[in-house]
Amino acid sequence: MTDLLLPILHAAAEVMLSRPALAGKEYDAGGFATQHREMLVDALVRVPALRARLRRDLLIDRDQPNLQAVATLLLSPDGDVVRAGLRLAEQLTKQEDARRTLRKRHQEKVDDLRGKLEVARGRHEHADKALQSAKGALADAEKRAEELDTQVAALQRRLHDPRSLASTLLAVLQRTPDTADGGPETRDPRNLRAEPEVRSEPPLVLAAQTAGITPEALAAALQAIVTPPRPVSAPPRVTVSGERHLRVQPLGGADEIGGSSVLVEAGTTRLLVDAGLRPGDPALPPRDIDQALTGPVHAVVVTHAHTDHCGYVPALVERLPNVRIMATPETTELMPRMWADSTKLMSERERLHRRWGADSEVLYRRDAVEAAVQRCEEVPFGTVVRIGDLTVELFPAGHILGAAGVVVQAGGERVVITGDISGFRQETVDGYSIPDSAREADLLVMESTCCAEDHDSRETRVRDLVRAIEEVYTTGGRVLIPAFALGRAQELAMIMRKHLPHVPVLLDGMAADVTRSFERITADRPSPLHIFGDSVARAQRPADLDLFTSGVVITTSGMLTGGPAVQWAARILPEPRSALFLSGYQDEESAGARLLRLVEDQASHLSVNDHGVEKDLPLRARVEMMRLSAHADKRGLLEIADEVGAREVMLVHGLRHRQRGFAKVLEVRGHAPVTTGRWGRD
Repeated sequence: MTDLLLPILHAAAEVMLSRPALAGKEYDAGGFATQHREMLVDALVRVPALRARLRRDLLIDRDQPNLQAVATLLLSPDGDVVRAGLRLAEQLTKQEDARRTLRKRHQEKVDDLRGKLEVARGRHEHADKALQSAKGALADAEKRAEELDTQVAALQRRLHDPRSLASTLLAVLQRTPDTADGGPETRDPRNLRAEPEVRSEPPLVLAAQTAGITPEALAAALQAIVTPPRPVSAPPRVTVSGERHLRVQPLGGADEIGGSSVLVEAGTTRLLVDAGLRPGDPALPPRDIDQALTGPVHAVVVTHAHTDHCGYVPALVERLPNVRIMATPETTELMPRMWADSTKLMSERERLHRRWGADSEVLYRRDAVEAAVQRCEEVPFGTVVRIGDLTVELFPAGHILGAAGVVVQAGGERVVITGDISGFRQETVDGYSIPDSAREADLLVMESTCCAEDHDSRETRVRDLVRAIEEVYTTGGRVLIPAFALGRAQELAMIMRKHLPHVPVLLDGMAADVTRSFERITADRPSPLHIFGDSVARAQRPADLDLFTSGVVITTSGMLTGGPAVQWAARILPEPRSALFLSGYQDEESAGARLLRLVEDQASHLSVNDHGVEKDLPLRARVEMMRLSAHADKRGLLEIADEVGAREVMLVHGLRHRQRGFAKVLEVRGHAPVTTGRWGRD
């Protein structure tokens, strides 16, 4: 309550307390004024001398007009005026109290409305975040649905194509217990039974017996559907097979990593081993692929499903509609997924460039992927396939599921092309197995990705990775491992399940989709791959980005050039207790390579591009390279060269300065390295 009399009564109390009668007593003027209010009011009315003294000594703030008015009346020499001032003070006090009450209620309403506004704003922000998350999830779902539609449409076209069906059936019938790859476990001596196994007849023999014809006739009939005999308009030219010299020309991935392609010719037959994309934005075709298109190309033999070896195949099919695409059954099943992802990335880039008014051409679209799938032929390991004047045989190359080396033969000459190759056992695939047909070949075309490196044993590298992850996990952090979707992601997940079963693991993005493919492809094997389950699950974005606070996230892209890895890195890199472990090759221009350089320079931030948006990420997390290469190192490559024992060796799929040094090592070892380029007699 506002009391306009109180300042005047307080001053009157001070005057009265200064009198000799009250001297020495412990009185507080404010307390005295409150306790003796009526006495002080009566004194103001009855004692003119008190009013006169207060008129002289009392100072009233000019900013208080009501108090000034009341003081003027109360301190008047006229007693009637003083009594009128008391009545005015009472009225003004009531009015002031009423105004104060109204102001308080108004403020309470304002505070209440502000609180409701803050709640509404928070709900709006939450709803907006939920909406953005839903849009992101919907976009991911739409992209995945588009990729699946592409694969389904391609497979439907294949199912309605007698040539494709005959190719698949022929591949299945040609598999035998000796050539079928049951996975690493089936080759482990510890899993072999002591008693002799009961072996059944090969499927081709059983099918031929059922049909009442010879296996050769059945195989020939199916092969005639796959490659119908050409009509002969003139007597065929007699050619001596010994004159069909092999000619080899690397068209991409010669002294660089990516865009692999090798042209092999004999007589009038020309085939490509691989047709991959060069990494970058945009992805580019093999450097000299147009040289192959100066004449007919009868087939493309794909060593494995990594995009740098198979990514350009759909574009070739658009340019060469009748070309045959040949690969192992596993690679044949994995390639459509990789091609669909490439079309998605190229389409996104095209949309982004158009938004900014720039020109951008995609290398191929969905219809090209469907056509490429329809042209695929499955070739099991160990099966010899004739392509015009050439024969082709695939052998296990390790590296990833379905990866193959190639033996090409014509006119008594043989060329072995390793593709990407490794000799050590991994969790998802065994090492290479060189066939007798490859030994003492005329030329070995060998990859050289790691030709200058001496890797620690696989066991040591796995142990180091497991120890590092355990250190982060026990301190409550999380680990991001950007990984290649095909091969590396599945290998990492299997390592986690085996060595750290108590640590939660999430697979995200394309890595999760390819993992499902791995499980499906190996489902009928004696030892199928079980990757999901127990501690390994699929990430649920965007919720898990913040809710998954401790464990391991394995996702694409392996070089941090985009994809879910960037979204995870944006949250994990600023966390001091967390870590980011790079696990594979990093192109010099990639964000992953830049990250390693920044960490070495003790920089504070990393700039990455996420769907055209530049993001600056604080660098507080632990960052290390934990390389689990699926390529043979220098020692492994020397062992391959020794085992093949070719007359000459050509190095591809590596960096030029490293190839030069390794070529000298090969010479010391007794091999004959040749210049990476055209080889053979015309």
